[in-house]
Amino acid sequence: MARCRRAHSLYGRTAVVTGAARGVGNALAWELARRGVRLALLDHEGEALRRVASSLPTEAHCWSVDITQDGAMARVAEEVRDRLGAASVVVANAGIAEGGPFAVSDPMTWRRVIEVNLIGSAITARSFLPDLLATRGYFLQVASLASIGAAPLMSSYCASKAGVESFTQSLRAELAGQHVRVGIAYLNWTDTDMVRGADQYPVLRELRSHMPPPARKVYRPDWVAARLATAVERRSTAVYVPAWLRTVQVVRAALPIVITHLARRELPRLAARSSFEATGLLGAGGRADAAAWHRADAEESPQ
Repeated sequence: MARCRRAHSLYGRTAVVTGAARGVGNALAWELARRGVRLALLDHEGEALRRVASSLPTEAHCWSVDITQDGAMARVAEEVRDRLGAASVVVANAGIAEGGPFAVSDPMTWRRVIEVNLIGSAITARSFLPDLLATRGYFLQVASLASIGAAPLMSSYCASKAGVESFTQSLRAELAGQHVRVGIAYLNWTDTDMVRGADQYPVLRELRSHMPPPARKVYRPDWVAARLATAVERRSTAVYVPAWLRTVQVVRAALPIVITHLARRELPRLAARSSFEATGLLGAGGRADAAAWHRADAEESPQ
């Protein structure tokens, strides 16, 4: 423990990670635990979350919660404070996605992606902001390459990730004079169930295959999480995973023109080979969110 204390500035601090049951959130929980962090893990998948919490080599508690619900998140923040102390790190990682043409997308599913990825991130920040102000802490928003360059057939995901980028930049400026650091993580394709779910659809798989070789590579969650944990330690303003994504910012203004040109050429060809269809929420995490969402709707509906 003494070695951990000397090696990591995060030792003994309380960190909140949303979307911690799977993928990057799960891997990041492990990375932070190795640095001696006390963890509050949030997700809607209660059983999976409990397995993660019980396996970690540090104090960890979990809360099964829908991050889009203001009241529920306020209660969780209070419980985290009572059990673990005020959070000095909050990572808004939870996210879902759907694919397919906007014209045939289910309106409620499309809206749900926006609610989880954008509204849920804002509610997470709002709920734990009193703690971050008290601890002069750090808020990290997990975004995506989709925040920089939008892709066809992923309108809700791209809109939500562009939204969280703007939200994060606004929040950073707002809190700059209050000693709270705000960072954003731009991630490329990561080997999560959401990405694997997208690859089950020929059109989405084909679209990724037409990206430049570095851009279509899929990275391991533990590799990504290690870089996110380092960004948390450094209280970084921005982290790009992989690092070459930073160069995309330089050509950002040209991306809509390039992407539209490629889509005009490739989408008709792909449509001739495979039908375009709405995917619903992607991956096991998406299916779990949909199930929890529909259960909540049923409970709230009048009998």
